[in-house]
Amino acid sequence: MAATILIVEDEYAVARGVQYALQQEGYEVLIARSGEEGLDVATNQAPDLIVLDVRLPGIDGFETLRRIRAAGSKAPILILTARDDEVDKVIGLELGADDYLTKPFSLRELMSRIKALLRRAYGDLADAAGGRVIRHRDLLIDLERRRVQRGHRRIGLTATEFEILRHLASRPGRVFSRRELLELIRDYEALDQDEKTINVHISHLREKIEDDASNPAFVLTVRGAGYAFAER
Repeated sequence: MAATILIVEDEYAVARGVQYALQQEGYEVLIARSGEEGLDVATNQAPDLIVLDVRLPGIDGFETLRRIRAAGSKAPILILTARDDEVDKVIGLELGADDYLTKPFSLRELMSRIKALLRRAYGDLADAAGGRVIRHRDLLIDLERRRVQRGHRRIGLTATEFEILRHLASRPGRVFSRRELLELIRDYEALDQDEKTINVHISHLREKIEDDASNPAFVLTVRGAGYAFAER
């Protein structure tokens, strides 16, 4: 069954161009022209991935993103920013977006990022090196089902947060630089890489899995080098 992708975009030409390109690749496409409409479609039709413009009439893309995540959606979300504005990117990632793309963009790059997000979110992620399940104390990471829990408490992670955790936990004690993590979670040709986005994802990940995000026990900072998962 083809993946369903929701495009939340008020510019008609952009929305139609993206819709046509996605349909040529075999995807089912839904279009919303405002934040309110996008929120309604996202919560009621549960698309597999959402392409969300930041600049929307009514409630903007940031508020739409916040409400979609608050409603419980774990679908990968790619935000579109109108300019090369680091603030927009960071705010989007902090609110739960998985990736961003700056307008104007090429359809080829958009397609690459969409395919990568879908693979990461729904592909076969069983890891032969680390096994299908990784356990450390009361933290359990089910690589095949993409489930994470502490004790009996299920933890909801975005696709990007899960990928970062998966890579770190598969090699405990191994230090990954921000550049390495960025390359690992972006299995497409990234034309606009920014290592600072890793910091945002790590911060969110810690808030979800750690007892005290300011004093982490699982995802550790190695000063001047990057991040590592605690050794067992």
